[in-house]
Amino acid sequence: MRSRYAMVCSSNQNRSMEAHALLKREGFDVSSYGTGSHVKLPGPSLREPNVYDFGTPYKHMFDELRRKDPDLYKRNGILPMLKRNMSVKLAPQRWQDNSSDGPFDVVLTFEEKVFDMVLEDLNNREQILMKTVLVINLEVKDNHEEAATGAQLALDLCREVFDWLYFMY
Repeated sequence: MRSRYAMVCSSNQNRSMEAHALLKREGFDVSSYGTGSHVKLPGPSLREPNVYDFGTPYKHMFDELRRKDPDLYKRNGILPMLKRNMSVKLAPQRWQDNSSDGPFDVVLTFEEKVFDMVLEDLNNREQILMKTVLVINLEVKDNHEEAATGAQLALDLCREVFDWLYFMY
């Protein structure tokens, strides 16, 4: 039995994608999502974020921000992050729109409000399989350094959960 894992943050850009990339490299069956209404990336100021719809390809975001201000977006780590994301999957996906992706055994969130939104969504979904899912929150600040640390913690936790699930079945 192969377990399925979901990594979830707000915009499916930094924390969930860092964990997705790491778990994918380690051979896990993993997907990632965001729970926000839009994908938001830092802009030239706090009042001017770059906002995209879920489903907008990472390459489109990368090309647009590289055209806008390559120095700024390279310096703040957004272009390297988008480049990593492009190597993992096509575009950010929204958790609330993922029910057709099938059931997950473990869902890791990286922020309490995201955890709450995932639980609310799971409770509101039509229960077809009546399958148990383990939902865990790891509180991780939304910056590149903390995302890397959080991804390693997620990997360690998923290895432990895998071992536990393996011996249960």
